[in-house]
Amino acid sequence: MENWIEELFTEELFAEAASRYGCNTAQAKKLGDFENYVYEVHKGDSPYILRLTHSSHRSEREVEAELKWINYLHKHGVNVSLVKHSDKGKLVEIIKAGDTYFYVCLFDKAPGSPVKINDPLFDEELFYKWGKITGHMHRVTKGYVQGINRRDRWDEDDVLKYGKYLSSVKDEYIIEKGEINKKTIKSYEETKDTFGLIHSDIHPGNFFYHKGDIHVFDFDDSTQFFFISDVAIPLYYSVWWKLRNENLDTRSQFGRRFLISFLKGYLTECDLEKEWVDRIPHFLLLRDLTLYSVFHKKWDLENLSEVEESLLSEIRDRLLHDEPIVDLHYSEILEKAREK
Repeated sequence: MENWIEELFTEELFAEAASRYGCNTAQAKKLGDFENYVYEVHKGDSPYILRLTHSSHRSEREVEAELKWINYLHKHGVNVSLVKHSDKGKLVEIIKAGDTYFYVCLFDKAPGSPVKINDPLFDEELFYKWGKITGHMHRVTKGYVQGINRRDRWDEDDVLKYGKYLSSVKDEYIIEKGEINKKTIKSYEETKDTFGLIHSDIHPGNFFYHKGDIHVFDFDDSTQFFFISDVAIPLYYSVWWKLRNENLDTRSQFGRRFLISFLKGYLTECDLEKEWVDRIPHFLLLRDLTLYSVFHKKWDLENLSEVEESLLSEIRDRLLHDEPIVDLHYSEILEKAREK
């Protein structure tokens, strides 16, 4: 979190946020603070997830749109964490902090636990279920109509203004590459079957596994975008987290295995045309570009940790050498996934 926001986030503000939902902070556990403050809090003996979003990150309109969609998915049988109402019956509570605001919401805590990359559970069965819940989410969403409050479109994201955060000298090629990729994706036709609200970040850090089922949470990055992006991003992160230091060949072998199982699950819930599967490389590239831009926005580039420096240089090298995270025969993979 940016330092100036840290200064606004006080213990008193945190306690006030929890109290509006009847929760206490005595045993609070911080779970994250990269783009939101996320805590486990309690109401009696029951754990819940309290999230505080600063007004510089999202508007009240965006937060409310996200929460209403989550509850719609929950109502239609998707394993997502139900959003709770405050003591005053609100999905979003607003707390003033200086001349800014924090938007507060409370979620049921997802059952289960995370699956680590090296866990034996990180296998084809999990990939299949990962694809299945993604397809379920997309199928349900195709019947969802947003109200007055709407999530922003993907191309309104601040971090896609590459020239704002990247050096026009050092990263000139990457900025140009990013603009060309954006233009390509913008050229695709938007229909109710191809474009709508997506989670946009379904990776292993954003779901728990419980009694054979996946439970998805953290919809903060949800946006209006092409559904195929929610297929590309699990592929991207499964490879990046497990094998990012391996060569392209090794990454691609695993990526093929992952995507066949993922699509097998996806196709049980939602159809997918060949032309969209063939477009996955553009969405993988977009994720590389997005992360590269986000890291420049969030990190102190003059004082990078060893891990941060490694992550940044790894993505930069791939972008400069036009090397994808994986190089796959997507049509062949789709045919394999469709086999009974």
